[in-house]
Amino acid sequence: MSVRELVVLGTASQVPTRHRNHNGYLLRWDGEGLLFDPGEGTQRQMLRAGVAAHDIDRICVTHFHGDHSLGLAGVIQRINLDQVPHPVTAHYPASGQHFFDRLRYATAYRETVRLTETPVAGTGGVLATTSSYTLDSHRLSHPVESYGYRLTEPDTRRMLPALLKEHGIAGPDVGRLQREGALGGVTLEQVSEHRRGQRFAFVMDTRLCDGVYALAEGCDMLVIESTFLDEDEKLATDHGHLTAGQAARVAKESDVRHLVLTHFSQRYSDPELFEAQARAAGFDGELTVAQDLIRVPLPPRHH
Repeated sequence: MSVRELVVLGTASQVPTRHRNHNGYLLRWDGEGLLFDPGEGTQRQMLRAGVAAHDIDRICVTHFHGDHSLGLAGVIQRINLDQVPHPVTAHYPASGQHFFDRLRYATAYRETVRLTETPVAGTGGVLATTSSYTLDSHRLSHPVESYGYRLTEPDTRRMLPALLKEHGIAGPDVGRLQREGALGGVTLEQVSEHRRGQRFAFVMDTRLCDGVYALAEGCDMLVIESTFLDEDEKLATDHGHLTAGQAARVAKESDVRHLVLTHFSQRYSDPELFEAQARAAGFDGELTVAQDLIRVPLPPRHH
């Protein structure tokens, strides 16, 4: 059975706290794992969360501030130490290539794994297409070049057993109909319904901008920074960040089903305030205020 869930490894902005590690998020998508923004301490958090180096197929870095990337050195070396049997692909802003190079080769180690570098440039775009998703990116608004990431599963057709039975289609003929689109005068559309693919977006350090909305649109799960509370909106804008209310309004206007708020400033000690402000902004879908080491399943599919 396929597993699609977010494993939260760290939720702190800028500096870790007693209860929050630097950023780190692993998205399990069927048999693949995408590691987003591995900050300092990510290896230790992986151990605590039951995440192995073998679980990582892609690494996606939004930007090269330390709380989002200092863990790269350790994670890349761990992938090689454990001799992960599959190739790993890294995505990151092309303008930060020199930072990636320094982190990749920060100390001496033996490379045993093929790590493919696929940097992001310009306004973003499609980075990879697999059988289960398309990964694309959009430029965000932060003091250093930053990109958000989005996975979109292809739409499919859901077979309807009652209609298949009505048309006398069973066994291997069901597969033939799916492959060929028609069988014995019966079309695929007559015995199935459209099933929308799932969508996931990851939005870190940014002000409100077109890229935020492009990433969030129609997502089943949106993981988004809410560094500040609403009363500090000017501070958020000045430093290239979002407030809880801003993030929630994006989710509401973009028809997001499950909103995950994260990347909290150390100035706030009560996480319930982020939830209260998100609800006050009008978001009424599923809402998670992220904590280190929690697992958040993607919502069930639309039917």
